[in-house]
Amino acid sequence: MSKEVVSEIDRTATQVRYKTITVDGLEIFYREAGAADRPVVLLLHGFPSSSHMFRDLIPLLASEYRVLALDYPGFGLSAQPGLAAFRYDFAALADLVDGFTRAVGANRYTIYMQDYGGPVGFRLALKDPARVCGFIVQNAVANVDGWNPEIVKNFAPFWQHRTAETEAPLRSFLAAATTKFQYTQGATRADRLSPDAWIHDQAGLDRPGNDAIQLELLHNYRDNVAQYPAWGAYLKKHQPPMLIVWGKNDPFFTAAGVAYFQNLLPQAKAQLFDAGHFALETHAPEIAAETLRFLAGLEAG
Repeated sequence: MSKEVVSEIDRTATQVRYKTITVDGLEIFYREAGAADRPVVLLLHGFPSSSHMFRDLIPLLASEYRVLALDYPGFGLSAQPGLAAFRYDFAALADLVDGFTRAVGANRYTIYMQDYGGPVGFRLALKDPARVCGFIVQNAVANVDGWNPEIVKNFAPFWQHRTAETEAPLRSFLAAATTKFQYTQGATRADRLSPDAWIHDQAGLDRPGNDAIQLELLHNYRDNVAQYPAWGAYLKKHQPPMLIVWGKNDPFFTAAGVAYFQNLLPQAKAQLFDAGHFALETHAPEIAAETLRFLAGLEAG
């Protein structure tokens, strides 16, 4: 077989495919790459992004793995039912993702999770531990100390008693300036920061009715904090394989979140990057390399 033919096969294997599937009556958009018979890597996005945040990572993993990245309801290109039609909390998101994995035939998978992906991923693991091969954690926390205290000051009153007054500071999280801030604050390698990232996210936030959805999820994030002890107990008991790839300049989540995971999982490897909350924007090749090494170890072991 000629080198040219081999190269074309490689390109075909890593080609990202863009699809929709109906899950629980909702049209869910997702990106897929890699052969259907390879081990599955499930990519779970954060706020305010979508599967778009994994656009650089997916082809870097797809030559060896089946890679799946969906948009949650209300995000990206998935359906956006109103509050009366869908329960916007993290238990409901996890149930939706669980249904998605079953619909696409992903019976076992390694979870890559960032930000909101953490609460979704841990709920999947508690629901059916046997289906989860391991975790790759990018700036997602499971302990209170992992939060920047200045951010908690905005959230705590909103979580304790939701009013127009306590909600007002959280509305700033939906503004274009804050969306850009999430990508640029703490980021290095400015020439690798694509404006497409925050422009794409902001377009989703600016859709009619999306503010109500996002505020509902921000309010219901308090349920995740309440679940932290259960997630910690799961990690301590099951000792799942974990790789931590972390933007160390994250303005929201601190290195205390990394230390927490390593305390519970002594075998977990952590690699900190000189990056911000969305470290993939500037360090995708390096994160992909760490991820591939970790995944290869899972297969070997």
